[in-house]
Amino acid sequence: MIPANHFGAIMNKNSAHGARDIRVAVIGAGMSGILTGIRLLEAGIRNFVIYEKAATLGGTWRENSYPGLSCDVPSHHYVYTFEPNPEWSHMFSPGPEIRAYFERAADKYGVAPYIRYNKQVVAAEFGDDRWHLKFADGSEDDATVVIAATGVLHHPVYPDIEGLGRFAGPCFHSARWDHSVSLEGKRVGIIGTGSTAIQIVTGLVDKVAHLDLFQRTAQWVLPYPNEPYSEEQKAEFRANPDKMTEMFWHMAEQFNSSFARAVIGDQTQMARIEQRCRMNLEHNVHDPELRRKLTPDYKVACKRLIMSDTFYAAIQRPNAALVTAGIERIEAKGVRTRDGVLHELDALVLATGFDGHRFMRDINISGQDGLKLNDAWSQSLEAYRCLAVPRFPNFFMLIGPNSPIGNFSLILIAEMQVDYILKLIARIRAGECRALAPSVEATQYFNAALREAMKDTVWVSGCRSWYLDTNGTPVTWPWSFERFKDDMREPQWAEYELLA
Repeated sequence: MIPANHFGAIMNKNSAHGARDIRVAVIGAGMSGILTGIRLLEAGIRNFVIYEKAATLGGTWRENSYPGLSCDVPSHHYVYTFEPNPEWSHMFSPGPEIRAYFERAADKYGVAPYIRYNKQVVAAEFGDDRWHLKFADGSEDDATVVIAATGVLHHPVYPDIEGLGRFAGPCFHSARWDHSVSLEGKRVGIIGTGSTAIQIVTGLVDKVAHLDLFQRTAQWVLPYPNEPYSEEQKAEFRANPDKMTEMFWHMAEQFNSSFARAVIGDQTQMARIEQRCRMNLEHNVHDPELRRKLTPDYKVACKRLIMSDTFYAAIQRPNAALVTAGIERIEAKGVRTRDGVLHELDALVLATGFDGHRFMRDINISGQDGLKLNDAWSQSLEAYRCLAVPRFPNFFMLIGPNSPIGNFSLILIAEMQVDYILKLIARIRAGECRALAPSVEATQYFNAALREAMKDTVWVSGCRSWYLDTNGTPVTWPWSFERFKDDMREPQWAEYELLA
């Protein structure tokens, strides 16, 4: 058993002070924020609000609107378990369909009236057993419980390249796509080769005059046909919702028994995935020199694996070029590479990803005794079971540090985390404590076990990826799906400190 260093008396059901009304503040109206609202209503909690910094909901599916946008999780698995969708157009449906799915869910389950838009939380301070919130517009609110549903990939990273501001044409990040700019018949450059860049290449190459893809690191690409669903298939889904549920769990089992095991050390599964990636490259990239440039020098899945059966064909179009010389600087007319060549462009797209380690850290969050979250995380991003931090009572995170963002379907993970958090909230509602947080010892024990387990994973095999924090430690999940499900089944109350 993990020891606990209690900052208040440990309460039990016999010492309850009686049921109490609580107020819950949810930060973010993306996938996990909407889910939280649905679950709160199901639990009979109606004194809550969802604060959204933007003018509309959608999270990452609002932030990203670039050409070719889709999810790399099959659509029938990228759903709330209680809300299958018979209308998906493809196995991997486009971004606008996914955003529309969450908009419908917010309306259908009565969450929409609880969302307050254009309300950016800038500070949250715990005191007098409550969280005091401040907003960018100068307003304030307070809540018993705060749930950060702020997501992971929503802080764009801009490349540190000399002369970036000198480019004379339109230049924008992929997550800030400028739809007022027409790229038809233009010379377009794309910096970056992650999932986003690969999707943009496929979405743009047949529309532009010329496309340069500036590659720093080659990516492993797993071919996965994105087949459309026929009207007959959709009709069958509508008539038989159980079939969609069966598909969901079948896909979950396939993924959890193959890829999810491969990344944490199953060499047999990893060999199979690597073989598929290598065969995809060998069979579909015909020019030996281009094939060499597209061959990574690190293990498959060390970086996030690309899912595409169209990228290799797209980059081999006559009007496309893979540029690997390295960027020296940006000039008014284009990108100059280290071989001296100026690649003249009309528009430049920065597909350079996101800071996956900022979470909600832009908010000035202060816990007990004025402890700042940024100070608590100054050395490393440590959380208790991915969703709470010592000395930050009644503050919980969805998809927090070390959540399985690269292992399993994010929605399924969020559902398990919300259900777990509701069990913590139930104890507060019952009056058994005023506030609770994990102990320092339990959190240290959990993170020590994480670091030890991480030694067997593919993420520490030698590549540099956004999974790694500034210490080079992966901030993801090093164990199996079964372990995560077990961890989320029931709180280990001995690992919590409860304020009486």
